[in-house]
Amino acid sequence: MKFMDWLDERLAVRQLIKVMLTEYYVPKNINFLWSFGVLIMVVFAILVVSGIFLLMYYKPDSHLAFDSVNKTIMMDVEYGWLFRHTHAVAASIMFLVLYVHMARGIYYGSFKAPREIVWITGYILFILMAATAFTGYLLPWGQMSYWAAQTITTLFEKIPFIGPDLVVWIRGNYIVEDATLTRFFALHVVFLPLLLIVFTGIHLYAVRIVGSNNEDGIELTKEEKKHGKGIPFWPVFMAKEFFVISVFLIFFFYLVFYQYKFAMDPINFTPADYLQTPTHIYPEWYFLAFYEVLRGFFFSQNLGLIAFVLSMFIAAFLPWLDTSPIRSGNHRPLYKILFFIFVADFVFLTILGKLPPTGLYAWLGFAGSLVYFAFFFALPIISRIEKKKLEGGR
Repeated sequence: MKFMDWLDERLAVRQLIKVMLTEYYVPKNINFLWSFGVLIMVVFAILVVSGIFLLMYYKPDSHLAFDSVNKTIMMDVEYGWLFRHTHAVAASIMFLVLYVHMARGIYYGSFKAPREIVWITGYILFILMAATAFTGYLLPWGQMSYWAAQTITTLFEKIPFIGPDLVVWIRGNYIVEDATLTRFFALHVVFLPLLLIVFTGIHLYAVRIVGSNNEDGIELTKEEKKHGKGIPFWPVFMAKEFFVISVFLIFFFYLVFYQYKFAMDPINFTPADYLQTPTHIYPEWYFLAFYEVLRGFFFSQNLGLIAFVLSMFIAAFLPWLDTSPIRSGNHRPLYKILFFIFVADFVFLTILGKLPPTGLYAWLGFAGSLVYFAFFFALPIISRIEKKKLEGGR
């Protein structure tokens, strides 16, 4: 206790514990979907720990990278296969958890005032995680990861004036080569993880300031949460979190030991060859929907690039697209229908993204892309209809 008193005098540790845990109240009427934010932090921790072990044996060199992963780590290092499987599965599961977490926020209106900063910082975290995954995908130096990097970096050429020079700067060469691997390695293991940690802190701070949303979308004051309509984050809510985390970890390690192949493309077990282009190039599953939007506008590369960039960032503007005074999708019949159409369309685009972009598939991709954007562009109209209904009810 003397040590704790000494530490508290200098760092106000007890006050920090009160603010972040024991005196932070969350609404009672929230379901298990609110646990996915904590699951993201759990998966991120798994990625960091497994990544550190992989770094001990990985060689960021175009002549050594493939063998360091597929021979040294997988065959020579004791339990090296376990760390690689864990890292690969965690990367895929991270996006599954992220998408569920974001879908919950969209459905229950967690992006609406006063939570705009919570949503924006969360979306920045999503973009940073996507960049981290993209840079990490190149590191095994397999055939698919090489050509996926070659294809995606080529997109920057379409940027007016600076495009061609920007591509060379990103790659460090005119093609994806050793310099590209070194740059992506530095981004993946140092720069992007540091940014993720910083914005996670900002995101959590923003959540603590405005509090969590709830299923009904009714804003509760701190006093209401403290006196009957809320529960303390620690230990009551975290007890529920630990149960969800336990169930999740059972599922996660089942995938690691028995179903890890879904996170590893078979083509990527062939060394990168810049003289042999794969018949069909595609990214990891968690990028397939956005990739299909890019391909969906097959009749115009410029339109496809614009659509691809817009598809990645348009959700960041939800606080200004959806201005309805009603928060929760539970009380918005039309919004609920559109939301589930949007979710189904995202899954549809993900499936199409791994199929050849020819014939009927190409037109289905175009139709799916239009439906994707229709959800966002319909939000201002829905908001106006709902406002008029509320005003008419008064």
